[in-house]
Amino acid sequence: MIPVPGYEGRRVAVFGLGRSGITAARALKAGGAEPILWDDGVSGRMQAEAEGFVLEDLTVADWSGFAALVLSPGAPLTHPKPHWTVDKAREAGVPVIGDIELFARAVAALPETERPKVVAITGTNGKSTTTALIGWVLKQAGLTVHIGGNIGIGVLALPEPTPDAVYVIEVSSYQLDLTTSFAPDVAILTNISPDHLDRHGGMEGYVAAKRRLFQVMTPDKTALIGVDDEWGWATVNALNARRLRVATITTRTPVSFSDPTGGVPVLQIADRLPDQVAAFEAGRFIIVDATQGRLVADGIAIADLSTARSLPGRHNAQNAAFAYAAARALDVPHDDAVEGLMTFPGLAHRMETVGELGPVRFVNDSKATNGDAARQALMSYPRSFWIAGGRAKQGGIAELSDLFPRVAHAYLIGEAASDFAATLSGVPHTICRGMATAVRQAAADAGEVAETDGPQVVLLSPACASFDQFPDFEARGEAFRAAVLNLGATPFVQG
Repeated sequence: MIPVPGYEGRRVAVFGLGRSGITAARALKAGGAEPILWDDGVSGRMQAEAEGFVLEDLTVADWSGFAALVLSPGAPLTHPKPHWTVDKAREAGVPVIGDIELFARAVAALPETERPKVVAITGTNGKSTTTALIGWVLKQAGLTVHIGGNIGIGVLALPEPTPDAVYVIEVSSYQLDLTTSFAPDVAILTNISPDHLDRHGGMEGYVAAKRRLFQVMTPDKTALIGVDDEWGWATVNALNARRLRVATITTRTPVSFSDPTGGVPVLQIADRLPDQVAAFEAGRFIIVDATQGRLVADGIAIADLSTARSLPGRHNAQNAAFAYAAARALDVPHDDAVEGLMTFPGLAHRMETVGELGPVRFVNDSKATNGDAARQALMSYPRSFWIAGGRAKQGGIAELSDLFPRVAHAYLIGEAASDFAATLSGVPHTICRGMATAVRQAAADAGEVAETDGPQVVLLSPACASFDQFPDFEARGEAFRAAVLNLGATPFVQG
């Protein structure tokens, strides 16, 4: 746990007693504060009471005595309307913050020589894989690494800071909305596409929340920005205007602008690019290109990702580019950074091969909860038997129409099945409703095609939220895995 100083002897309201809320309460108490807890749900209050925390109904509390409100990221700050605790806090002039802000203040309270390094990752898609990949690369290089935030362990539940440690933290737009002083050493924006618009009042509010990652950034820090979308480029321009240290990450360099040789080998930099030696050795880059499965940094050949264990597709090449640039910004040597990329085992539910049935491979990409994420998966294979559907998000799958020729057959599940069927029109498709039926039919069709055309892929990449049939994307992915293994498929072991 990371004790949070600055509130010694003061009352701090904590609303929302899920993972981040209860962890924040523990960290505040460890730092000497008097956390006052409340939750609309009985179970959260019961857990807090069992731990000895003070519970107080915040609907009738005297808010003038609170030093801050620590709000769960699940409670709306602004839209569709502010949570009632936010209204009460603002009326009383009480600051509203979240667990990431508490972490930032705990780090800032340390003497400068005792502060750990912090890498923070946000974006619409790819942030969990990028977070895990960076953590893996840094650990393989021998660093002391703590991974958490919006992925895995709540940030304040991570081990106490030490000068040699690196915190690799995934942060959501909800969490960033509750920050004012968070200033990571390496700040990463993977990409931006429409998501959570109801919570941010539209696209402008959503983008603004993501950009809060850079709100107090200083020139000694590093920003890594994905520029495969217009919002990425706009962010780069804004940061360049502040004269910050920015590197762009792209996977879409036109072939006419690409070096057909793949760049200058690292061992030849001194002879062929002598002016770039100092910047390369210091891990400073302007453009890291991940086009066509190769990493090229400012014209220098970094890595061929075709031999990496778990990084298929353009989106994983982008993740690898972020991980390489982040590691180098933290002084990890080139060879160690590349070795980490090549040995990364991957994450569950993110382009995860779960089993093989003869020539048919089953890929679990349940984390693809919107169309843009599903696009990355569909682009990874020339042809796939696609399982899609669930609770559709705005726009459905119409934006994927350019990839429909890659779909051998679609198997549609959940609430969106009928609407997706109408969108697919000329693409062969079957409305299956349930996961087990979809897997069984996809396996049979893929197996038949494999007899003449060779190995095939059955791909779960729903392009939808899971909440119509499953509590979360993890449960949906496990249902897919179980259905695959029930067919007699051989579980896939990485490496």
